[in-house]
Amino acid sequence: MTPWLRRSTSLLAISGLLSLSMPAAAQDIATAAALFEQGLADMQAGRYETGCKALAESERIDPQPGTLFTLASCEAQWGRTATAVARFKDYLARFDRLTPAEQARQRERPSLSKQEIERLAPRVPKLALSLPPGAPAGTVVTRDGISQGEAMLGLALPVDPGEHRISIQTPGGPLREQRITIAEGEAKQLTLALTEAPAPAPPAPPLPSPQPAGPEPAGPDAPAGSGGRRTAMVVAGGLGAAGLVLGGITGALVLDKKGTIDEHCGSGIHAADPKACDTTGRDAGTSANSLATVSTIGFAVGLAGAGTALILYLTEPKAAAPSVSPSQRWITAGVLEAGPEGALFGARGRF
Repeated sequence: MTPWLRRSTSLLAISGLLSLSMPAAAQDIATAAALFEQGLADMQAGRYETGCKALAESERIDPQPGTLFTLASCEAQWGRTATAVARFKDYLARFDRLTPAEQARQRERPSLSKQEIERLAPRVPKLALSLPPGAPAGTVVTRDGISQGEAMLGLALPVDPGEHRISIQTPGGPLREQRITIAEGEAKQLTLALTEAPAPAPPAPPLPSPQPAGPEPAGPDAPAGSGGRRTAMVVAGGLGAAGLVLGGITGALVLDKKGTIDEHCGSGIHAADPKACDTTGRDAGTSANSLATVSTIGFAVGLAGAGTALILYLTEPKAAAPSVSPSQRWITAGVLEAGPEGALFGARGRF
């Protein structure tokens, strides 16, 4: 935290009482001052989400240039680059309307605001939302709950990094939503779909093996009861394979979420607390925990199924070797092998 932001709470509260609009009621001023102190404490502790919200509420109740500048600084440290740039610009516009005496009390804040705008502007993502050709008149598009007018569609507008909720609704039609993620400095164009993509058909279950119309006597190569055992072996093996595939896929998704957590928590968002995360980081952590649970269950089911199939295979009764009929029995005796060093005498045959 830079020295200019580490003022004592009393001095910050006093500077926050310099109103540019109609004076607020004494009770509102006290409420705004308390919110400012709480927001400043949370921001200095790295709790940017609660800190910025408290500062924003203080600014709403009792608008002050010092509060607005501190709120812009909080948004910048939180990683909300587009919002931070807009707040700093609002501060400079309000500073221009101050009297010379009031401007003097702002000290280095105007120059710091300009420096922050120059630093953050190249990092602000741009998102352009467009309707497909033939979209009916009156189609409503919203981004994070804010309606996007016709003039806004197709334009690359600044947004904060992270996840955004996009919805589209045709007149009389259902509301369709989707979520997209955009990174710092990224420019993304998205053409919204008026109809949902058809869900992929679930895989057809394996057809059961054809069963004979009636019981057949077990031959010498098929012990009695082997049909049911082999069916159980196939079912267990298939369940094991599905569990291992599920565990592997969800495990890979957990690794992907870990990359998002590293980028949006701790040092990734320049927070002193390694466990501090922005909204994207917390969502990724929750999703990673759920995926890890599914992965663990998948591997457990897969190993159990594979183990069951292996046990059934190893313990399957083996068919007895076919007996040799008397007509097939034979025996011969004589020289079995001869060479330079001698000869081997013996007998051989089938019994």
